[in-house]
Amino acid sequence: MPLTRPAADPSAMADPGIPEPGIPERPISNHAIPGGDRGARTLGPRLRRLHARIGRAHHHAEGMRFSRALLAGQADPRQLAALLRALAPAYALLEQEAPPLAASLGATALPWADLARTPALRHDLAQLAVLPATPPSAAAAIWLEQLRGLARQAPHRLMAHVYVRYGGDLSGGQQLAQQAAAILARHQLSTPTFWAFARGIPALKQALHDGIEQLVLTEPQEEELLDEAEQAFVTTQRLLAELADLLPEPPPA
Repeated sequence: MPLTRPAADPSAMADPGIPEPGIPERPISNHAIPGGDRGARTLGPRLRRLHARIGRAHHHAEGMRFSRALLAGQADPRQLAALLRALAPAYALLEQEAPPLAASLGATALPWADLARTPALRHDLAQLAVLPATPPSAAAAIWLEQLRGLARQAPHRLMAHVYVRYGGDLSGGQQLAQQAAAILARHQLSTPTFWAFARGIPALKQALHDGIEQLVLTEPQEEELLDEAEQAFVTTQRLLAELADLLPEPPPA
């Protein structure tokens, strides 16, 4: 039986603790522009639909408390370590399961070797092991089980997570990397390599786009891909909320 999900609830996409004015006026990523993308002229039809669908959810994710703290250079190194620790199992699963599944759906051009983040995550987590431990991520555990289910039952939905994760790393993630590096440097910690790609970002992003456009999907599968992309942001928001609550808020100045 195909795996189905309810449509994403727009009300679930906002952090209830963050009022609308807290959302950045200037999004850090093309995906965060509601209803479109500044580079839409260069995108294929599937990517245009994806960007239109995920724009609002991405915009809300950028306005959440942890995102704003990171963009302001105010996140704690323990939160950054917890973020990378939460991402590692999901990336490992994507990088093991998604390549053959994508090929079975007709996408043979995805640059998996260049996209792979697992070696960088292992390196970064080893460097950050000097920090005090934080609790395991409940949000990441739920996400990992969701990905396993999609790999078994709905590979076309799994491709939405491929696009949201790697597309984000190649877009807004490049700006997050600068802030993360500055935060860690202030604590005499190494620059993270998670957001560093050996291949040029524009070419790698284009190769990712081309691979996603290659997917051969039925009309129902196409709509489910779009729905799952929204769900991927709901999952991200759960993780961001968890990271914000990881440490007590500093007292007002």
